[in-house]
Order: sequence, then structure tokens, then C-alpha cells
Amino acid sequence: MPKPENPVQLAVIGAPHGTRGEVRVKTFTGDPLALGDYGLLYDETGRSFEIMEIRAAKTVVVVRFKGVNDRNAAEKLNGVALFIDREQLPEELDEDEFYHTDLVGLEAVDPEGAAIGRVTGIFDFGGGDLIELSTSGRRPYLIPFTQSSVPEIDLEAGRLVIDPVAAGLVADDDASDDPGDDRDKGQDGGRDRRERK
Repeated sequence: MPKPENPVQLAVIGAPHGTRGEVRVKTFTGDPLALGDYGLLYDETGRSFEIMEIRAAKTVVVVRFKGVNDRNAAEKLNGVALFIDREQLPEELDEDEFYHTDLVGLEAVDPEGAAIGRVTGIFDFGGGDLIELSTSGRRPYLIPFTQSSVPEIDLEAGRLVIDPVAAGLVADDDASDDPGDDRDKGQDGGRDRRERK
């Protein structure tokens, strides 16, 4: 297969592991070991990488690529992003599962249809997925990617609906003054998280 026309990043190569050419790889797949199921992977220049061995190691996988046989060769790969073509991803997802790549570029609107911004990224810094929204003339900002913050996603229409109160974009005038009131306002630390890929 040639260089992907519609690339989707699956992983990034990290530091070498040992002296025989193995590298640590951070994956963005639901199951880190599934990285080995996609066949050839490609970097941004179109160079292909074939996985010969893969095993789990704490928060990463350790991979041996074909043709990478020593630590010096492995060191040169540090920071290389690995891609496949979008067509290689399975199309059958559960009802509330989405590929991050399909969400980037969607228009974000409020429940009345007023424009809020455009999705420019999806991030997870350890506390759950966050959507980055951008609007012209403003710095990008992040909102939680939960069912309450993002109640509707319509890929065919190219938009997602955001509840401004649950997303923390506006104050909730009905909020309780009781600091012990922990009703779900979208800042739930993951209780209401959707499953994303």
C-alpha cells in the first residue's frame, strides 16, 4: 500500500528499549497491542514500518520493526509518528463510539443551532477526553467530552451540539449554593464519559 491519502495517526515512537533495536511506542488504539493488526504503518514521508514483534510494557508497547536491529537505528526513530489510511479502520462502531479523526473539523453549535466554534483537536491528559474548540479571533479552549457536554454528534451533517452549561461555557444560574451539591454539570471526572476511539 502506498503512503496513506487520508492518514490517521495510530502511534508515536519513543525511546529505544534495550540494545537490539526495540523501541517504546505510545499507541492511540483502544487496545495497545492492536497496533500490530493494521499491517504496514507509515511515517509522514511515506516510509513504511513493519512490526515484527510487539508486547505490552506498562503504559506503552515495546516494538521491534523490520530492519531496525540495533540501538543506534532505534534512536533515530524517536518521535516518529505512525499512520495508516482512514480506510483501514473498522467502520462498525457501537452507537456512542467515534474516531477522533472523524470529529476534528466538525462545527460546534448550541442546542438552538448558534455557532460556537469548530473542533480542532481531541486530547486526553489523563482525566478523560477533552474537545478543543476554535473560533476566529479567540484562543482555542477545551471542554469535557461527555454525554452531558456533547449530547448530539451528527457526522453526516458535519456538526456536534454542545450544552454550554454542562460544558462550562456559561454559568448555571440554577446552580446550588451548597458546595456539597455534586450534581452532574459535565465536570464529572468521567462518570458520564462516552467511549471514544
